[in-house]
Amino acid sequence: MDDALAFCALVLALSGQLVQDIRTSVSQQGFADLRPAHGFAFARISAGGATTADVAEHLGVSKQAAAQMVEELVRKGYVERHPHPHDARARLLGLTETGWAATRAADRAARTAVAPWRDELGEARFSALVADLTRLAPPGPIRPAR
Repeated sequence: MDDALAFCALVLALSGQLVQDIRTSVSQQGFADLRPAHGFAFARISAGGATTADVAEHLGVSKQAAAQMVEELVRKGYVERHPHPHDARARLLGLTETGWAATRAADRAARTAVAPWRDELGEARFSALVADLTRLAPPGPIRPAR
C-alpha cells in the first residue's frame, strides 16, 4: 500500500473510532437518544441564523429529510424554532438549554477521546499534528460527506 492509501485508511479508521467514542460517551452522559448525524446538525444550528433549508444544505440532504430531523430534535427538546425576522414562512432554529448541554457533553467526549493520542504523541507532536491538519482541513463547520 502506498503512503496516500495508507494515509486515507488511517484517517478514516481514526475518524470512525473518534465518532464512536464520542457517541458512546455522549450516550453515557445522558443523551442516549442522539445519533452522530444530530451532532452535524447541531454544528450548523449552533452557528446561528439557521433554517431547516440551511441544515439540509449543510448535511447534504433533502429539505424533507432535514425537516424530519429538525422535527425529531424539537420533539426531543434539543432544538426550538423562532420567527424569522425577514421571511414569514421560515423559522430560525436554535439549540435549547438541553441542546447546549448535549453540545458540551460532546465537547467533553471529544477531549477525552483524543487524550490517549495526545499522551502517545506527546504535547509537541500532537500540537504539530493539529497544526498540519488545520492547514489541510476545509474551512467551515464539521459536516458529513454528501
